[in-house]
Amino acid sequence: MVYHLVPLVFLLIRTVSSAPAASGTSLAAPTNLPSRETGKTPALGWNTWNAYGCNINEAKVLAAAQSFVDLGLKAAGYQYVNIDDCWSVRSRDTSTQRIVPDPSKFPNGINGVANKVHALGLKIGIYSDAGTATCAGYPGSLGMESIDAATFSSWGIDYLKYDNCNVPGNWSDTTASDGDWYNSNSAIRYRQMGGALATQSRPIQYSLCLWGNYKVTTWGARVGHSWRMGGDAVPQWSYVVSAITNNVQYLSSIDFYGHNDMDMMEIGNKGLTLAEERTHFAAWIFLKSPILLGTDLSALSAAQVAVITNRELLAFHQDTTVGGPAAPFKATTNAPVTSPPEYYSGKSSKGTHVFIINLSSSTVTKTFALSQVPNLGSGNFKIHDMWAGVDVSGTFSSSSTFSVQVPSHDNVAYLITSA
Repeated sequence: MVYHLVPLVFLLIRTVSSAPAASGTSLAAPTNLPSRETGKTPALGWNTWNAYGCNINEAKVLAAAQSFVDLGLKAAGYQYVNIDDCWSVRSRDTSTQRIVPDPSKFPNGINGVANKVHALGLKIGIYSDAGTATCAGYPGSLGMESIDAATFSSWGIDYLKYDNCNVPGNWSDTTASDGDWYNSNSAIRYRQMGGALATQSRPIQYSLCLWGNYKVTTWGARVGHSWRMGGDAVPQWSYVVSAITNNVQYLSSIDFYGHNDMDMMEIGNKGLTLAEERTHFAAWIFLKSPILLGTDLSALSAAQVAVITNRELLAFHQDTTVGGPAAPFKATTNAPVTSPPEYYSGKSSKGTHVFIINLSSSTVTKTFALSQVPNLGSGNFKIHDMWAGVDVSGTFSSSSTFSVQVPSHDNVAYLITSA
């Protein structure tokens, strides 16, 4: 009896999951680098999940795309209108094995939505999973990567968010057998989709959503354009602080075509003050995380729109001359150590930038010595307020200190150039 049941169960599992057995070796896994035709700078866009969860449809996606135009987001550089989980029916097409868009949600198919998004001069993204099913239980892509990559490309997809739910036990890892996580089963699952995307005629930006696991910062840039650094975002100040704290440990992995993903924006989702939303945005900016808005864009206030369309902060984020993020620095010789750090400095094509966040629950005077700013050099300087778009009064020497009052949980951002 046991002899006959084992093959039957195995066949059933193979039919339902469409997941191959783990190879146990990296020799046959694709080694394609992510496309260099997309993803040089961090993605700017919007995603359905934080606003709508599974309650999505064509009308909501197209409304977001139109808001890109109406609110000035497109003009500010936002491109991607991304559909998250729950867009398909529960089973693949039995003849083609392709994932089927839910006709009640997307009566014109995903390609129909893509055509309308493209007609606005924007790009469109889709969601799948490196397991047998998505996090919400829809068809995953493990073992079906070639079919799904070709399908997405044929629909006109420009961006793929690739999640990490429902992974068969033989495809997961607790350690890397040879010490190199690029050769782990988990990385191979993502490499398989990367290889399938590489064979398509259109460049597709590839977002690895594996929650900071499997030491992804050591191999993510060899496989995708960005990689999630932790769990799902929530509209709470504690989440913003934890995401910054986590990310500053791994800044060396960030450069052109490869970005630590601190997850989607919660601006507009009624859990943060405007000051906290400003810091949420600024931290994602200066740490060069992808910025994917996640709210009903039509409900944003004018103040919130002003935050997410600040041209000077976005210019730092999208700079094509310097790929690295801002990094913590010691503001004065006796500055206290905080977690996360409150003072950051980075370069762009425009000059040297200083970003300061206030973790305190009250307004605090923040001070930094220009001599402490990395690689600033000597001479006289002017300091430009990036949020306000105006120069601070006066000039400052390399021996000067600069002080500013920063409200609770808010931030300031400056560009420092020679006077």
